[in-house]
Amino acid sequence: MKEIRSIRKKMKGQNTTDGAGVKLVRTFGFHDTQDFDPFLLFDAFDSTNPSDYVKGFPWHPHRGIETITYLIEGIIEHGDSMGNTDHILAGDCQWMTAGSGIVHQEMPKPSKRLLGAQLWLNLPASNKMTKPKYRPILKKDIPVVADANSKVHVICGNFNNQKGAIQSDFVETLYLDVELVENSEWILETKPDHTLFIYIVQGEAEFADVASNVIDEKHIILFSEGKKFIVKTKEKKIRFLLISGKPLKEPIAWGGPIVMNTRAELDKAFEELDNNTFLKK
Repeated sequence: MKEIRSIRKKMKGQNTTDGAGVKLVRTFGFHDTQDFDPFLLFDAFDSTNPSDYVKGFPWHPHRGIETITYLIEGIIEHGDSMGNTDHILAGDCQWMTAGSGIVHQEMPKPSKRLLGAQLWLNLPASNKMTKPKYRPILKKDIPVVADANSKVHVICGNFNNQKGAIQSDFVETLYLDVELVENSEWILETKPDHTLFIYIVQGEAEFADVASNVIDEKHIILFSEGKKFIVKTKEKKIRFLLISGKPLKEPIAWGGPIVMNTRAELDKAFEELDNNTFLKK
């Protein structure tokens, strides 16, 4: 086992359109499930033009996953089949467990800037049909651990003995929003066998203790297994989302908004959508 995590893969993702016409960047998804296990998909959005996103994501189903939406700037309106209505505001996070089935909508509202990301976290086979749950996380409830060089927003998991705003019920997960000043070094002790990746929101830095390996904003970086994650800034500061989780190592059957373990389970889900028995009581 390596001491320091090295860069395994770096990508900028693909510009795409989803929902009713939302422009976003899909950094990884359907073809990357083995590398990013237990994470399935990561969509980044950053726009100052409301026409890029106001058509939103109208009512649609999910089963077998959790969706985690973190908003740095902007407003997104939420509604779901459990009767929840909410607004995700700047600095807020939404953790939705689709479980056995949920239908929801996410409708971004016009703002000066829409900046954030949505992550799909797979559910273990034993929890695919768990009861759906919606958990709003307000900015004021997300702990911030700060020192002279860094500010770390602890969304999920634990960092420096600080519990995050939420703990994952099914897959051990760490989700941090990290801000570092110029000419600084930041080291994170990690669980060696957990998948770890970052998305650079702004700025640039060197990673994996490799000099002259500067990577700039809008890149996603997947790291190898290891005991430590290291980032060093030079003339520019950086802000990045760091996400880590324990791999499930289970088969995946994926069809649009539904992710199960077998084709038969997937077929059953779509059959239930057709005959209006998808939502469970």
